[in-house]
Amino acid sequence: MPTPLAAPVPVIAESLYSRSYFYVGGEYVNAGSDDGQRVFTGQMYVEQLTPIDGVKHPWPIIFIQGGGQTGTNFLNTPDGRKGWASWLLDQGYTVYLLDQVSRGRSSYHPSNGPIINYTAELAEKRWTACRDFQLWPEAALHTQWPGSGRVGDPVFDAYYASTVPSLKDYGVEQKLMQAAGAHLLDRIGPAILVTHSQGGTHGWLWADARPELVKAIVAIEPSGPPFQSTIVKDPTVKIYGITDIPMSYDPPADATIGGKAPLQTQEHPALNGRNFFLQQEPARRLKNLSRIPVLLETGEASSHASYDEFTVRFLRQAGVNVKHLKLAEEGIHGNGHLQFLEKNNLEIIEMLEKWIKGIE
Repeated sequence: MPTPLAAPVPVIAESLYSRSYFYVGGEYVNAGSDDGQRVFTGQMYVEQLTPIDGVKHPWPIIFIQGGGQTGTNFLNTPDGRKGWASWLLDQGYTVYLLDQVSRGRSSYHPSNGPIINYTAELAEKRWTACRDFQLWPEAALHTQWPGSGRVGDPVFDAYYASTVPSLKDYGVEQKLMQAAGAHLLDRIGPAILVTHSQGGTHGWLWADARPELVKAIVAIEPSGPPFQSTIVKDPTVKIYGITDIPMSYDPPADATIGGKAPLQTQEHPALNGRNFFLQQEPARRLKNLSRIPVLLETGEASSHASYDEFTVRFLRQAGVNVKHLKLAEEGIHGNGHLQFLEKNNLEIIEMLEKWIKGIE
């Protein structure tokens, strides 16, 4: 018999808003039949939430979630508290939530390649109960997950029930998401992007495609470090530094030739037993990101505490105006990778929102 979920946690958090939804991107493709019938694929589900009391800020917030997640993860927490999107609605922001292409309410099609699932055990070790496993030094500091973070705990089960399959091929995923993101920005106009983890690659790519429409990026522990992945051991991951597909570098970074990466890299001394890579000097510049303010934020107990500094160095080397906000240095302690679901989530979003207001 399968293990049943623990008793569900009631959701009690509320915000007053109007709600609508739409789809952007996508195309008709052959359904696989001999008579030419078609289906639609590559579309992205988008949900628009507008505060009832009126919009008080010039630009809306678009949330781009990480791997295995959907837009629902920003609404409320798995133990029923108010989430980041709900809190921002209370402050007068229009909020857009999305499900990444071929994920959740954005219908999957086999032409987009295989999918992967994050197991409950992986979630325990890396995100919700990392203190129990201590796979990196900072994991011992993790105190903010609400509950044990283990299978059978009602909060963990409510969180893990929300996880969904994701596309396995990062390159395919990024191409689809960049196209859908460009459509979204063309439709709604200028916006601020708040990205998390794997969704961080899409923030860079959306800004590259529509630099005039991205007013700022708040990157919560974006996929990193440069040229590497911490989950998938693959030498072809992020060959453009922070993405797997081309970015607008100056001078241009050509496609892979003769097995060499398009960006020449230089190895840096190991940190916690791991080697990191940056561009060789003189470094190519990310010309379309150079005028977009970026806040990159890192939690004290996350695995990202060991390497987000190298993502920041890479961005600065490429001419990006980025501020590195380390929660621990601001007196906010004990956070892992899923900060928007943790006990002090509203303390964190309040700090992030102060930076956002500073660029309005």
